[in-house]
Amino acid sequence: MVFRRSLTRPVAIVFMTGLFSLCAQAEIVKRVLPDGRVEYSNVPSKDRSKGGDTIYKYRNKLGVLSFSDRKPGGNLNFEVMRFDCYACRALPGVNWQTTPLNLKSFRDDTQALARITGVDEALIRAVIHAESAFNAQAISSKGATGLMQLMPATAAELGVENRLDPTENIAGGSRYLEQLLALYEGDERMATAAYNAGPGAVSRYAGIPPYTETQNYVSRVQILRKRYALALD
Repeated sequence: MVFRRSLTRPVAIVFMTGLFSLCAQAEIVKRVLPDGRVEYSNVPSKDRSKGGDTIYKYRNKLGVLSFSDRKPGGNLNFEVMRFDCYACRALPGVNWQTTPLNLKSFRDDTQALARITGVDEALIRAVIHAESAFNAQAISSKGATGLMQLMPATAAELGVENRLDPTENIAGGSRYLEQLLALYEGDERMATAAYNAGPGAVSRYAGIPPYTETQNYVSRVQILRKRYALALD
């Protein structure tokens, strides 16, 4: 699948002060490879063998900035972007339309945070399911931790002291969702894209970034959110 975005269209973005500091999980590292190509990755070099989505960034023959999950041919210059995904590694090949929902674990916490933040409980549980499959001990190769996969800087900004504590983790992740929903005027697809890839990436592409992992993540959360909305009391 190839994603293209013309650079000729002006884009205006309104930023929420301080929000972008929450997105340590979307930190991208630039590396110059021995052959001179440039790689952007949020996977530390020692973890590159663990995989993740690979996106090729290049300009096609018409000069249009393009993204593809297939290596471009025709001797085009390209840059490589790789993205790590805990849930993708942990749950390969899951059918999100039929996978069993978790309606009981941490229910008191998700109900309470839904009341406090105004975020729909179905969305909170969908994000937990997509991020960690309700594994409170989940830790990604990048260091995102707990039920809602909070990075250290994100947790600190949100007042979370122990990311492995389910109540603290859900509180932090739910407050972050609340802020993202406010930023994107209630648009859950944009908010969850930013939760995965960072608001900076969403603003850069004026929408959901053309990263396979992020697009799959947004779709996964939407499927789960609708199913939880129907299944919760």
